[in-house]
Amino acid sequence: MNPVLVDVWRGEWVESQHRGSLAVVDADGALVLALGDIERPIYPRSAVKALQALPLVASGAAARFDLSDAELAQACASLSGEPAHVATSAGLLAKLGLDADALECGAHWPRAETQIAAMGARGETPTALHNNCSGKHAGFVCLGCVLAGEQERRAFLRGYVEPEHPVMREVTAALAAATSTDLSRAPVGTDGCSIPTYGIPLRQLALGFARFGTGQGLSTDHANAARRLRQAVAAEPFHVAGTNRLDTVLMQQLGERLFCKVGAEGVYCAALPERGWGLAIKMDDGNTARAVEVVLAACVQALLRLNETEHALLQRHSDLAQRNWNGRPVGRLAATPALRSALGTLA
Repeated sequence: MNPVLVDVWRGEWVESQHRGSLAVVDADGALVLALGDIERPIYPRSAVKALQALPLVASGAAARFDLSDAELAQACASLSGEPAHVATSAGLLAKLGLDADALECGAHWPRAETQIAAMGARGETPTALHNNCSGKHAGFVCLGCVLAGEQERRAFLRGYVEPEHPVMREVTAALAAATSTDLSRAPVGTDGCSIPTYGIPLRQLALGFARFGTGQGLSTDHANAARRLRQAVAAEPFHVAGTNRLDTVLMQQLGERLFCKVGAEGVYCAALPERGWGLAIKMDDGNTARAVEVVLAACVQALLRLNETEHALLQRHSDLAQRNWNGRPVGRLAATPALRSALGTLA
């Protein structure tokens, strides 16, 4: 059974607990820290978007179409669907001579209730540009425009989400190479945005992010692509998540010292370039909304050297105050002493 990583306090009593597992690995593949089962394949979902974006840069597509930092950051992102996000994805597609109809991620409402209400008041409905994966898919389409060569772009791109399409073969090969995982033998499902998602152990995911953060163990083209993507996200952290989202908040503060990316069902992955380490987390109960963010914050707090402001920010997110609808304090979400103790051995 995996250890308890987060306690949910109500008053002075632990009301609930969240179990999970995590791995910290260096770019040589050496295991730095393991808690729980790190060998069972898990679906990383959106946590690996940065690894899936490596071919966008390595192929020369990003340079050919002069992608901005914001556009590259969105290729790695799970967006809130805010107006600036929508405009950025639309702008990238316009560079390709395409529009939202080229995206095969589907449409859903943006994250913020205020934005949903405003759109409803204007009689608007969401498009694929509001999808949290629209930036990633715009990146896939951009890659496809290079792979298409002299073929008609829209015809070539049709079905790019399918495993055997040339776009997805490039994306899957990059993910396999970064994590040293034979994905042809891995469990496979369909992600929320319709692309394949492969079962990869936490140990291998952490290895992939150690490589993403250092370039070590990647091909030269992919190492250069990883550096360019990290720079883009550090320059435009709003475009990797959105307002008040943890990925954006932490990378606004820490810049290139941290790359972190949440995934559905309680997954988080991160690169810590100055330590040469990668981190991968999975909560047993799939809790993304609160538990896995606490674990990620506790890990970053312990594993990076922080100034007073940075430490205070991470402390707030690793020991998170909870208030009710009247604003009264009712408890907190907190990394367990056992988790902090294990992380403390690596400080």
